[in-house]
Amino acid sequence: MADKHAKRLGRLLRVRTLQVGQVRAEESAAQDKLASEHALSQRIAALAANVAPRPAEFGAAMSFAAAAHYRERLHVSSTAAEQRVVVAEAGLDRARAATQEARRDQSAIEKLIERARLDAAKRELRALEESPPTRKNRHAPC
Repeated sequence: MADKHAKRLGRLLRVRTLQVGQVRAEESAAQDKLASEHALSQRIAALAANVAPRPAEFGAAMSFAAAAHYRERLHVSSTAAEQRVVVAEAGLDRARAATQEARRDQSAIEKLIERARLDAAKRELRALEESPPTRKNRHAPC
C-alpha cells in the first residue's frame, strides 16, 4: 500500500513540476509581451514628437494639415497602445498568480513526499525496536 502511495506521489510531483515549467514559460511570454507593448508605445510617442509643427516653410498650410492628420492618427495609435499595455500588464499579473499557485502545489506535493519518507523511517525504527534480538550475547554470565 505504501509503495502505491509513493508511486502516486511521485507521479503527482512530476505532473506538478511540468505544470510549473509551463506556467513559468507563460509568465516569461507575458513579460516579453509587456516589454514589446511598452516599446511600441514609446515608438509611437517618439513619432508623435517628430510630427510636431515646424517653423513656416514652403507650403506651410499643407504641411500643417498633413502634420495635424498624422498627429491625430498617432494619438489614436497611442491610445490603443496604452490599452494594449494595460491588457499586457493584466496578463502578466494572471501569469504571476498562476506561477505562484503552481509552485504552491508543487511544494505541497514535496512536503507530502517528505512526510511519507519520515513516516516510513519511523515505522522501520519501531519494527527494529520491537523485533527480538538475533544474536545471543556470548559474554553474559550464565
